[in-house]
Amino acid sequence: MSLLKTIDHAPEFTPQPGRPLPERVIDGSPEFLTWAMDETRNGQIKSGVWQATPGETYSIKGETFEFCHLLEGVIELTETGGETTTYRAGDSFILKPGFTGVWKTLETVRKIYVCVYH
Repeated sequence: MSLLKTIDHAPEFTPQPGRPLPERVIDGSPEFLTWAMDETRNGQIKSGVWQATPGETYSIKGETFEFCHLLEGVIELTETGGETTTYRAGDSFILKPGFTGVWKTLETVRKIYVCVYH
C-alpha cells in the first residue's frame, strides 16, 4: 500500500449524496456530494472532495479539525461572536476543534477536505 495519495479534483466515481441535518439549516435547501478518497488510522483521518449547493447552515466542528481548499465557488464563514470572512476558489482555511458558526454557500462550492477526528 502506497503512503502517497493524490486527490483528484474532478473524480469520476459516484459521490455520496447528503443534506445537512434539518436543525442546522438556516436558509435554503443545500445538497451535498462527497467523493471520499482516503481514510486512515481507523477512520480518524479522512480526505476527499466535497460539494454543496447554495444555502446557509450552522457549522459545529466539535472535536474535529478540518483543512479546506476551495476548488470552485464562494462561501462566507462567520464564527460565533466573530466577523464574516469570504472565501473563494483558490483559498484555503482551517476549522479548528470547537469552531461554531454559520457556513453560507453563495455559489456552489467544491472543496478538498482533510478531517482529523478525535
